Amino acid sequence: MAFCTKCGSSLADGLAVCLQCGTPTGPVVMAAGPTAVDATPAAAGLQENVAGLLCYALGWLTGIIFLLIDKRPFVRFHAAQSVVVFGALTLLRIVVTYGLMDGTFGWHFGLLALWSMISMLISLLTLILWILLMVTAFQGKMFQVPIAAPIAKNIGGSTKI
Repeated sequence: MAFCTKCGSSLADGLAVCLQCGTPTGPVVMAAGPTAVDATPAAAGLQENVAGLLCYALGWLTGIIFLLIDKRPFVRFHAAQSVVVFGALTLLRIVVTYGLMDGTFGWHFGLLALWSMISMLISLLTLILWILLMVTAFQGKMFQVPIAAPIAKNIGGSTKI
């Protein structure tokens, strides 16, 4: 007879939990043969839709992380799309910031106003794409940003998506 490792009470054969304290006792296999079912919980890990959402959580940074650690096509596509979309928006912001600077005197008032308007538009676009891509990935959908999706498919290594 087996005993519970937490409370020490005796366990009947075939029980998955202790009747006294509720502690799991281990996997239980139902009837032997081809119809046997393992009653243990599913393997630990993120579901595809949650991993897809997390690819966009910190922009291109989490995209790179998931691109390196996850091999599922759905997650790799979203990770690659995150790298392409948010990497391009980051580069665009850098180009706009340093491209409008005057080399000798810094900022001119007119260029500062132009920079702030362009910067706000880039920020708004980033926020909208960030929310849209996270929501659609969590829903399990394959929303493809028009220019970035073909590049992401090449980076992610899957042309089936």
